[in-house]
Amino acid sequence: MDIELENKMILNAYRGVLRSIKSNRSKEETKFIRKAFNVASKAHQSMRRKSGEPYIFHPLAVARICADEIGLGPTSIVCALLHDTVEDTNITLNDIESNFGNKVRNIIDGLTKISGEFDFTSSTQAENFKKMFLTIPDDVRVILIKLADRLHNMRTLDSMKEIKKLKIASETAYLYAPLAHRLGLYSIKTEMEDLSFKFTYPKEYNLIKNKLEKTKAVRDRYIQKFSHPIKKELDKQGFRYKLKARTKSIPSIHRKMKDKGVDFEEVFDVFAIRIILDSPEEKADCWKVYSVVTDFYIPNPERLRDWISYPKQNGYESLHTTVMSPTGKWVEVQIRSRRMDDIAEKGLAAHWRYKEGTDKNTGFDKWISEIREIMENKDSNTSDFLDDFKTNLYSDEIYVFTPKGDLFTLPKNATALDFAFSVHTDVGISCIGAKVNSKLVPLSYVLKSGDQIEILTSKKQIPKEAWLDFVITSKAKSKIKQTLKEEKKKLAINGKEILERKLNALKLNFSENNLKIILKHYHFKEHTEFFFQIAQGTVDLSKIKEINHKSGQLYISSSITKSIKNTFESLVQRVRGNENEIIIGEGADPNLDYKLAPCCNPLPGDQVFGFITINDGIKIHRNNCPNARQLRANYAYRILAANWKDYKRDAFITGLKFIGIDNVGLVKELTTIISDLEKVNMKSLNFDSKDGVFEGNIMLYVYDKNHLENLIRKLRNIEGIEKVVRME
Repeated sequence: MDIELENKMILNAYRGVLRSIKSNRSKEETKFIRKAFNVASKAHQSMRRKSGEPYIFHPLAVARICADEIGLGPTSIVCALLHDTVEDTNITLNDIESNFGNKVRNIIDGLTKISGEFDFTSSTQAENFKKMFLTIPDDVRVILIKLADRLHNMRTLDSMKEIKKLKIASETAYLYAPLAHRLGLYSIKTEMEDLSFKFTYPKEYNLIKNKLEKTKAVRDRYIQKFSHPIKKELDKQGFRYKLKARTKSIPSIHRKMKDKGVDFEEVFDVFAIRIILDSPEEKADCWKVYSVVTDFYIPNPERLRDWISYPKQNGYESLHTTVMSPTGKWVEVQIRSRRMDDIAEKGLAAHWRYKEGTDKNTGFDKWISEIREIMENKDSNTSDFLDDFKTNLYSDEIYVFTPKGDLFTLPKNATALDFAFSVHTDVGISCIGAKVNSKLVPLSYVLKSGDQIEILTSKKQIPKEAWLDFVITSKAKSKIKQTLKEEKKKLAINGKEILERKLNALKLNFSENNLKIILKHYHFKEHTEFFFQIAQGTVDLSKIKEINHKSGQLYISSSITKSIKNTFESLVQRVRGNENEIIIGEGADPNLDYKLAPCCNPLPGDQVFGFITINDGIKIHRNNCPNARQLRANYAYRILAANWKDYKRDAFITGLKFIGIDNVGLVKELTTIISDLEKVNMKSLNFDSKDGVFEGNIMLYVYDKNHLENLIRKLRNIEGIEKVVRME
C-alpha cells in the first residue's frame, strides 16, 4: 500500500479516537493524547501486524474501544495508545514515567507481560493473568484496557495461524469473557464469546449463523406482530421509550441445542425484546411497563427476575420476564431505564460515573474488596490463585438475609459456609453450623433465595480440608487454603526437626543442597509439604540411605537429575521439529508416543489436538473436551495440532447420555438397535427411572465419529426418547 495513503488512514483513525471520547476534554488533555499518539507512532514505526497493516492501527483501535464502547476518559486513552510500547519496543517504564507521569506508568506496567525464565512445568499465561489481576484493587482501568486489547485481537484473529487462533480463542472464552461479564460489559462479553466460538467450532458456528440469516425475515415479522400491541399501549400512556429486538448469541443458541438435544428449529427463544425507558421514575415506570406487557401476554411466574430491587453484584439492573405469545412460543422481555441500559452496556465505567456524589457501596465495591483480601494470601501458587479468582466470574446470584434482615448477595449454589465467609473471614473460620429459617443445617447446606441464615461459631473450630469440597466462593476457598497453609507451616516445623535429627544420625549435613536432593528422591516439589508429611508420619526417612553420599554431602548423578526435564523438553523439541503437528494412525511418527485422553475419549473424525504432558507423553484431546479451554489458555506452548490419518479399523470407547419417557419395552428397543448396528459393542449400561422419566448412560465401542452419529440418529427415532447426546 502507498505510504502516503497509509499515513492518511492512520491520521483518520487517530481523529476517530478523539471524536469517540464522550467527556468534554480540555486542551491539555488533547495535547496529552496527541503526545501519546506521537510516541506510540514512532515506537511502532517499523512494525507490522500479521495482517500486513501498520502496527499502530492496533493501539488506535484499542483506544477507540476504550472511549467508544467502554466510555473511559483521556488517561485511559493515553494508556491504550502506549500499551504495547514497553513490551514490544525499546521504550522503558522509566521513559513512560518521565513523559506521562506515575499513574500512566503503573497502568502500563500492569498491561505489560512478565518476562524472564519460568519452571518448565509452569504456566506463563497464568503468571501474566495474576500480574494483571493484582492491579485491580489499585486501578481497575488496567483490566478494562486489557479487555479492549483482547477484543480487538479477537476481531482481527483471521490473519493468525490455526493453532494460535485456538490458543487466543480459548484464553478469551476461559477468562476474558467471564471477566467482562463480571465487570458488567455485556456487549463486549457477548462479542468475545461469539468470536471465541467462531474460531473454536467454525462448523457449528456457520451452521447456526446461516440458519439465523435464513430465518431473519420470518423473525422480524414475528417480532413486529408481537410488539405492536405493547407499543400502541405505551404510546397511549405517554411513555418515552425505545423498543429493541435482540437475537440471542450463537454460543447461547448452541448451548440450548446441546443441553436439550434438539435441532436449531426446535429452539424457540432465539430472540428477546428490550424496552428502554426515558423516565426519572425508574422503578415505578418499569413495573408499569411490566403491567402493560402482561396485560397482553401471560407471564411465566417462575421466569420473573427483579434485578431493579436487587441489582446484580456487577451493577446490572433490569426487570426480566418471559411471556407466552399467541403462537405458543416463549418470548423474553427485558425492561430497564436508559441509565440501567448504559450500565448494562458500559459496565464498570458507567457504574462509577453514575455513582459519583453518593457514598453508597455496591456489588462492585464489595467484589474489589474481596479481590484485595485474596491478594493478601502471598503464598498461593498461580494456578490456585487463578482458580479462586475465576470461581464466581460467571454465575447466577441468590439473595439471603441475616437474622436482622440485612441482605447478602451470593452466587447460586453457595453454602452456609460461603455465607459465613462473606460476613467476615473470622466468622467463616470459626463456623460450626448454621440455622436456616430457624432450622439447624450443616455447613454444606446449599442456600436458596429468600433464606434467612444465622451462623453458629466456636473459638475451638479449626478449618478442615474437606471444606474445600463444598464451598464455591473465591473468598471462602482462598481463606480456607490460607488458614490450612498456616496450620501446615506450624506442623512443618516439627517435621523439619525430625529430619534434622535423622540426618545427624546418618552423619549427613542439613544443607540446602542435601535438602533439594532429598525432595527429588521423595518426589516432593517444595519443603513445607515434605516437612508436614514427615510430621504426619507418612514419610519413610530410612530411604535416605538409598541416596549416594560422601563426606556428609548427598549427590545424584547428573544424568538422573536431568532425566525428567530432558524427557519432557526433548519431546517438545521433537514435536517442534514436526511442525507442531502429530499424525494419529498410519504414518504416525514412531518416536512420538501418544495416548487418547480418557477425559473426552476422542474418536477418528473428531477435531483434536495434542497436549504434551510432563510424565505421560502426548495426550490427544477433542477440541471440545471439557479441559481443552483451560489447557489452551494456561499451557499454549505445550499444545500441538493433531490430525487423524488412515487410522486402522480399531474400536474406540465413547459414551452416550439418554433422557426419555419410561415406556414398557423402551430399554429393550434401545439395546436391540445398538446390538443390531454393525460392530457396536456395549461395555456398560446404567439407567435410573423416577416419576415416569428415565435418565441413563451407555459406554460402548465404535469405529469413528460417523459410526457414532449414525447410531445417535437411529436412537433419537425411538418413540419416547427425548434426548441422546455424546458424553463430554
